[in-house]
Formats: sequence, C-alpha cells, structure tokens
Amino acid sequence: MANDNRTYATGRRKEASARVFMSPGTGKITVNKRGADDYFRRATLLMIINQAFEVTETEGAFDVYCTVSGGGLSGQADALKHGISRALNKLDEEKYRPALKRAGFLTRDSRVVERKKYGQPGARKRFQFSKR
Repeated sequence: MANDNRTYATGRRKEASARVFMSPGTGKITVNKRGADDYFRRATLLMIINQAFEVTETEGAFDVYCTVSGGGLSGQADALKHGISRALNKLDEEKYRPALKRAGFLTRDSRVVERKKYGQPGARKRFQFSKR
C-alpha cells in the first residue's frame, strides 16, 4: 500500500465476510459502491456499524470503503463492525485496542446456524411423538 495511513482488515460473522479499507477522512462509509445508509436501510444496522467508532471516540475521523458478501444484512453489518474494529486496531494498537477489546469487538463471533439432522424437521425440532 502506497499510503501509510490507509489500512485493510477482514471481518466475519455467520456466513458474511467484509473486506474493509480505511483511511483518514470525513466519516464517509461506502458499502459495495453504495452509501451505508442506502445499503443498510435499518437504523439498528447503521448503529451496529458505527459502534466501533463510538467506543474509540473516532466518529467522522475515517473514511471506510468496504465490500461485503455472503449471509444476510444483519450478518454483513456485524462482519463490517468486526472489520472496522480490526482496522482501527491495526492503525494504532496502544490507543484503540483496550477499548475495542473491552467491548468485545476484536473477537470473531463464532456462532453459526446449526445443521439440520436426519429424521427431524430441523436442527433441534422433532416430529410429534405418537405412542400408538
């Protein structure tokens, strides 16, 4: 990378993965060549994305360009939060790491959908039991 202030990180959640490119700027977030508010229409998802900036008190300090793929919008938002957190950590470890670590944003959330088992309608659900 030519620019020293620019950083890259990958975030993951469920089946979603986000490639995050971050550089100092005005706080503009671009997701798959669209604005974040256009891509993630729900206010809760936008709030999830900005949590890493709120914890480190860097709202509006960085421009984020990212590509997300796989999963649904909720998983993609969490993957983006994970990627932003890792990028911030990579940018200045002694400054941002304690706050991000305390909030749990640097740890990948390993919960995924449990597989469906044979002889059952779902992962845990059973067919109705009949004694006779």
